[in-house]
Amino acid sequence: MIILVLITYDVSTQDAAGRKRLRKVAKECVNYGQRVQNSVFECVLDSSQLLIVKDKLLSMINPEEDSLRFYNLGNKYQAKVEHFGSKATYEAEGTWIV
Repeated sequence: MIILVLITYDVSTQDAAGRKRLRKVAKECVNYGQRVQNSVFECVLDSSQLLIVKDKLLSMINPEEDSLRFYNLGNKYQAKVEHFGSKATYEAEGTWIV
């Protein structure tokens, strides 16, 4: 089953190691979804992809300094997401050209 997962993170950038973790986490999230805010990604995933990305991201952060959240919006997410403001919205399951 395909679901929409919102991944958010807050990585401490007080030192060089934190800035490096932040870049790694952001780069990994780009592989799985669309950035909708600075540290927020909408990801359309199946259950195995979710386990993989969760495992990868958890191995990258420092749990003493960083925060990582996964919000499972399910497979009927269209009615759960409202967008207002300047950035154009996108169709999460539409065709992506890279």
